[in-house]
Amino acid sequence: MGGLRELIVLDTHVWLFWVNDNKELISQKALAAINKSESLGVSAISCWEIAMLVAKQKLAFNMDVQDWVNQALKYPGIRLIGVDAETAVLSTRLPGDLHGDPADRMIVATCMKHNAPLISKDKTIRSWGQIKVIW
Repeated sequence: MGGLRELIVLDTHVWLFWVNDNKELISQKALAAINKSESLGVSAISCWEIAMLVAKQKLAFNMDVQDWVNQALKYPGIRLIGVDAETAVLSTRLPGDLHGDPADRMIVATCMKHNAPLISKDKTIRSWGQIKVIW
């Protein structure tokens, strides 16, 4: 298991809320964890997920989505975590009954690989019980 000891992974929606200064949409417990963490992981699949939301016109920015992603990755403490072969395969072997959303499965597999908690309001992931989720 690689990764930094203090790494916390942000779910896509949390990264979006945090960068767009919608911190009121993040629980107090999650905000406290973000503020305390030395390293906030963002899976590369979150970049894809945000770009897909823009492409489907379910999300809009006042700039090109690539520019938004580039700026959002420069926030203090943010660390982009690539989707490597191990994470991709692990996402297909998750124990229990997690839903089939490929982005969520990649994010969860990233947390498992790096032994890192996830900050997420996703009730399915929170009730899954296989990783630590902060909310």
